[in-house]
Amino acid sequence: MSEQGTNPHPGMNLGYDGGEKAAEVTIFGFWTFLMSDLVTFGLVFAVFGTMTGATAGGPGPEEVTDLRSIAIQTALLLGSSFAFSWASLSMKYHGGRLHMLGFLALAATSALGFLIFELIDLLHLVEIGAVPQRSGYLSALWALVCLHGLHVAGGLLWMGGMTLQILLFGLTDQIKSRVTRMGLYWHFLDIVWVGIFSMVYLAGVA
Repeated sequence: MSEQGTNPHPGMNLGYDGGEKAAEVTIFGFWTFLMSDLVTFGLVFAVFGTMTGATAGGPGPEEVTDLRSIAIQTALLLGSSFAFSWASLSMKYHGGRLHMLGFLALAATSALGFLIFELIDLLHLVEIGAVPQRSGYLSALWALVCLHGLHVAGGLLWMGGMTLQILLFGLTDQIKSRVTRMGLYWHFLDIVWVGIFSMVYLAGVA
């Protein structure tokens, strides 16, 4: 009678592979989350597209668009993504925490600047009466912009948590995997913003 824990099938690798399975589940869960986010943003974009002309006599695209502020926000968010890319490269090729943490700090600072400018714009919309309940167009605009902004804010919290983990535990394989997933999420938000910039603002004032 074989002892407990002994492989009863010689020649077959029936050892515990829980670590690999857990990693596969994590990666699958992340991609499921990202794809669900893609669907969500796609639906909100579609709603906005149908509401473009539904201003109900209220402020339209020309009144709610400050291209200078939007250009600054775009530069800040793209700069944040660029800095995060350098953080990922530092992790891959240098392996040192200082380089990586420096680029993460730059990415977070740029993203925070983006949120500040976006908040200023939203407060300006409130001042001119361009609130969500004013028209279908403004409801869709607020929904799309705020949904993206909340994702950026969530990403900043995620980035802060990762920074703390790097300081406490170093660049372990698990943390490197999390950084890679964070990078995919961050670049995804950039793509969404390019869509907002093009469809909501540029097309609105064209």
